[in-house]
Amino acid sequence: MTLDTRALQARCAALGFWPGPIDGKRGPRTEAAIAAATAAQRAKGLPLYHRSGLTRVHWHWTAGAHRANAVDRAAYHILIEGDGTVIRAAEPSAARAHTRNANSGAIGISLCAMAGAVERPFNAGAYPVTAAQIGALARETARACQAYDIPVSRWSTLSHAEVQPTLAIAQRQKWDISWLPGMSSPADPITVGDRLRDLVRAEIINQGV
Repeated sequence: MTLDTRALQARCAALGFWPGPIDGKRGPRTEAAIAAATAAQRAKGLPLYHRSGLTRVHWHWTAGAHRANAVDRAAYHILIEGDGTVIRAAEPSAARAHTRNANSGAIGISLCAMAGAVERPFNAGAYPVTAAQIGALARETARACQAYDIPVSRWSTLSHAEVQPTLAIAQRQKWDISWLPGMSSPADPITVGDRLRDLVRAEIINQGV
């Protein structure tokens, strides 16, 4: 599978080679970043990206109840119910419409939660995200990162709410995941994403991968 320019730029950034703005334009800085990232990966005996074309993990919540339904199963690759139960609804490379104009190469992991939630004034509704779900999200993301050579970074492991500010792909006022259990209200999604990424890094260490 061949990545488009924007996905290549995000891949380079995730590997530590800045391509300039993530804008889908293949200019000199992007070309230099691709060359440097390719060489660095080759030195490790790896291709620039996994043969599956998977280079990112996107985190969501379903805006539903704590149990997965048929609509959820059709939209995401992995679902995590309120008690932390993990449902693998589809193979990670299967087509799923979880992120507007950004589904290709991305594994969609979603928490079954937040039905009736309101961002402002904040109300988590009757089915808030649970601590068990966050723990499972970290574990599943860690496993995906290991399986598909996905670095833990702002450009490769990110929430739906981070897609627009980080990858410059317009979404529709998505705020998942900008609130976690114990928070009084939603916060900057990238700051919240950093907290989740720290949990994933810790889980990778725990898993010994």
